[in-house]
Amino acid sequence: MKRLIVTILLLNALFLALLLPRYPWVPWIAADALLLCGLFTVLPGGRAKRLLAAAVGTVYAVLAFFALGDVLVRQSLGRPFNLYLELGAAGSVFDLMLGNLGLALSLLVILGFVLVFAGLGSGVARLLSRLGPAAPASAGRWVVSAGVVMLAVSWLPQPAVGLSASQLTARQVQLAADTHRSSAAFRHYLENNPVAGQTAALAGLADTDVILGFIESYGISAVTDPRYQPLIGSRLEQMELALADAGLHIVTGRLGSPVQGGQSWLAHTSLLSGQWIKTQLDYEIFLASDFPTLIDDLDTTGHDTVAVMPAITKDWPEGRAFGYNRIYESSTMDYRGPALNWVTMPDQYTWSWFQRQIREQAGAPLFAELALISSHAPWVPVLPVLEDWDSIGDGETFRRWENSGEAPASLWRDPERVREHYALALDYALNVATEYATRHVDDRTMLVLLGDHQAAPLITGEDASRDVVVHIISADPDLLSPFVATGENARGLPGFRWGAQPETDREGPTMADFRPFLQQQFGALPEVMEISASEAIEN
Repeated sequence: MKRLIVTILLLNALFLALLLPRYPWVPWIAADALLLCGLFTVLPGGRAKRLLAAAVGTVYAVLAFFALGDVLVRQSLGRPFNLYLELGAAGSVFDLMLGNLGLALSLLVILGFVLVFAGLGSGVARLLSRLGPAAPASAGRWVVSAGVVMLAVSWLPQPAVGLSASQLTARQVQLAADTHRSSAAFRHYLENNPVAGQTAALAGLADTDVILGFIESYGISAVTDPRYQPLIGSRLEQMELALADAGLHIVTGRLGSPVQGGQSWLAHTSLLSGQWIKTQLDYEIFLASDFPTLIDDLDTTGHDTVAVMPAITKDWPEGRAFGYNRIYESSTMDYRGPALNWVTMPDQYTWSWFQRQIREQAGAPLFAELALISSHAPWVPVLPVLEDWDSIGDGETFRRWENSGEAPASLWRDPERVREHYALALDYALNVATEYATRHVDDRTMLVLLGDHQAAPLITGEDASRDVVVHIISADPDLLSPFVATGENARGLPGFRWGAQPETDREGPTMADFRPFLQQQFGALPEVMEISASEAIEN
């Protein structure tokens, strides 16, 4: 009898652990664990009982993986674990581990997880298979009856009794069904919306280099969270002054990203396509649809379209599907300096190489998308900005920072220090981008600097806005005035204003609104506005 009580308590605790992602809303009693204990108590011993216990243990191990996955995904991406989606992202997760931990340590981590889950499953199977022989038959019947009663109670609105394994399984089934239905609706929309799928030449940008620089993890929390605002707010003040001294103008706003903490490609695609791409399945459906993007718009306008992707280390067939004229990735950017943990090369090299090898060699207006990754986790080491850009060359000058800073595994033991390094890395990224703008942006350039997504909830906290900051810079204020103008013929993007500081008290439009706005404002030469650009700046 004592063994039965101890086993019930242990299994109850193990099954309640499956609900830890919901903490503190975890019940005291797992009805399914109690019912299993009763059933295995009354079952006769033998091989069949051991096989059934092993099956239950295997299911438990899988569900424990789901529970841990839910914790990790919520902390890194700000959403629940969804097996239907995570399978498609498994390769990207492994690549991220490789970049931060190396092959040997990554394999050890995976092996460790396998052993832990196998041990949990084996432990549950052993506990169940040992039930019965030493307990009176009446005890088993009483436990079965109690399990049935608790099962009924679990469906009533009360906090003490719940279903753990059943609830977790049902949640994944529901998520899979919802995701499948949403993806089917998105596919139907792409196939049956020819108007939205039209390409529009942006004549108002015909002689302008359009440079789209995605700054990794540059979310609105960088300027609204008191932990980061002093440093980043000061950086934005310095940015505005430096740009003004260089004869440049800046408009700033915010856009909603479909993701948080990772899966940057979904944000890139949402902005380029004008469609809300919020899952990996949406992304794959979009790529297969031949639906046009901002790349096609500017290609039609006469721009040479280029992607500069220093984080890409393997073949990237998705990039070719976007239709860029040329794609440059880490192995084709002539970098001879060291990798800096996950970051293949610092942003200052990316900007320098882009200017020397792409812009200065261009025979036509450019549309370029740059992925700026110095502010990507693990945010160590944080480099200084080199004053002499001519010394950058092939990047050998960065060799002095090889193996500098502490190891990510050491830094990430302390969340507060991780947050500090996040702010420092983002400050570096903004500083470098400002330096590039003051040197190379002119009246025939529109430089769009924006975040791809907010950093993970570890950095932003739970339930933070998913907005990112957007800066648009040019020496020609008439290129910027449509973003802030009001009136019948020129409607700006909500929340965009002159200066480097975004509004902090209201959400912005989504990234999917950006391409339609450009089509509306630059699809033909802009008409005369009620307020000139220079008057708008003064006001």
